[in-house]
Amino acid sequence: MNSREEQLKAFDRLLTIMDELREQCPWDRKQTMESLRHLTIEETYELGDAILDKDLEEVRKELGDLLLHLVFYAKIGSETKDFDIADVANGICDKLIDRHPHIYGDVEVADEEEVKKNWENLKLKEGKTSVLEGVPRSLPAVVKASRIQEKVAGLGFDWEKPEQVFEKLQEELGELQREINTENKDKIEAEFGDVMFSMINYARFLGINPENALERTNKKFITRFQYLEGKAKGQNKALKDMTLAEMDVFWNEAKLL
Repeated sequence: MNSREEQLKAFDRLLTIMDELREQCPWDRKQTMESLRHLTIEETYELGDAILDKDLEEVRKELGDLLLHLVFYAKIGSETKDFDIADVANGICDKLIDRHPHIYGDVEVADEEEVKKNWENLKLKEGKTSVLEGVPRSLPAVVKASRIQEKVAGLGFDWEKPEQVFEKLQEELGELQREINTENKDKIEAEFGDVMFSMINYARFLGINPENALERTNKKFITRFQYLEGKAKGQNKALKDMTLAEMDVFWNEAKLL
């Protein structure tokens, strides 16, 4: 692994290249924070894919892409004299020190849960009126639900046992079924949302990341369906012309892979 000196040298190299690109490259010179935003989101998802695939070489590459974006935003901030990369780094350093009084102060904590509770309480002391202010509005719904639940749990608003959450889930499923019987789409959607929220909460109690779990199933389904497509093509058949029974044969084969 690289030494601290080598790491700092590499980061300085990136800052120098960013300066050069901003001055000399027509594309880089044209970019704004707004134009970079959707690209940054895309890069974040690509990093997420690499992590789920456990492809560490790809993780390294995607981290580099994301790091470039962070440096790019800081460069633009320095041009408007609002902030630069040192302000960004010092800002997060100060926050980490303030939010970890059990490391940099005299506060004692027993476990990870106490750390989380202290974190959320410290946020409120910093001037936030709600612990949920820190949840980005544009987060995907599953991720947003997870963050909401984690944050309120940090203040003690939580179930005590997984069994209680499972009972709540069953209750919500019953309410969904009742609304399905009424055929009222608006109420069905509302109850379906409640079921999903309860499922996500239950995942937290089981120590499972619901986003990762769902994406794992997505990938599994894609792999199996593409196997089915390949088998059908090998027999010169179109899926739309096959019966479900015929497709099930290949689907069950895919499950054994």
